[in-house]
Amino acid sequence: MTSTNKRKILSIFIALAMVFSAAGLLAGCGGSDEGSTDDAAKEPENKTLRLATTTSTKDSGLLDVLLPEFEKETGYKVSVASVGSGEAMALGEQGEADVLLVHSPAAEKEYVDGGHADADGRMDVMYNDFVVLGPKADPEGIEKTSKEDAIATFKTINDKKLTFISRADDSGTHKKELSIWESAKLEPKGKWYVEAAAGMGDVITMTDEKEGYTLSDRATWLNVGKDTDLKILCEKDPSGVLNNQYGVICVNPDKNENINKDGAKAFQNWIVSEEIQKLIGEYGAEEYGEALFVPNANTK
Repeated sequence: MTSTNKRKILSIFIALAMVFSAAGLLAGCGGSDEGSTDDAAKEPENKTLRLATTTSTKDSGLLDVLLPEFEKETGYKVSVASVGSGEAMALGEQGEADVLLVHSPAAEKEYVDGGHADADGRMDVMYNDFVVLGPKADPEGIEKTSKEDAIATFKTINDKKLTFISRADDSGTHKKELSIWESAKLEPKGKWYVEAAAGMGDVITMTDEKEGYTLSDRATWLNVGKDTDLKILCEKDPSGVLNNQYGVICVNPDKNENINKDGAKAFQNWIVSEEIQKLIGEYGAEEYGEALFVPNANTK
């Protein structure tokens, strides 16, 4: 074979290689476009999800752990209204929230029975408990006399007119406080009973400043109480009066056209999933020596 023929054959091979290479690139581009379309199809149509929740989920730091994970996994962007449970449910009733994470079971039942939830209603998420806080010196000896008796503790506070800071904000904690006063057959009133109309973190700070007493969820206390001169005086009442259950509710999508029903359902299913329940059960354990919440979705 002459050198001229060899050059011609080599040129043909090079040309063919370029053609096949170009075809491969085009096919690859086509594949990428198809993949992009699939990814786009997975993106939420309405990315904004309005979550109305109690201040304790925020003050405890739990939302700072959960929401970035949810947004990363689903593509939704969560707008949080951190208010009392009562106000959170009012936002849902008015169609100004898509999903609720609250802790006032009796009020939640009324909310669902009133037709304000979607067809799946309310689901358990987690629980912890309430504690009664007071000065570390405990001048009235409450820890000694009624460490596990919330009713007796509230009676001591009432009888001795000890400064008590109430959330007074229609929150789940406020409703729990009122139910304890009612169980004790007492109606707190007077200068000693201070109605703060504030979130749990602010109420703990106010209680510390006034050297008073208050009712707090344990999670918020563990997260913000370390810098105060307060301590737990009453806890773990065996009657169950200090139990604190949280639930998640999707707002009835018939409220208005702005309800993000897909996003709400995605959040509800996500937070009760096995993986996220495990995450909730681990939150706080390393830093505080105990988990701040006990997950209990689908246990009933």
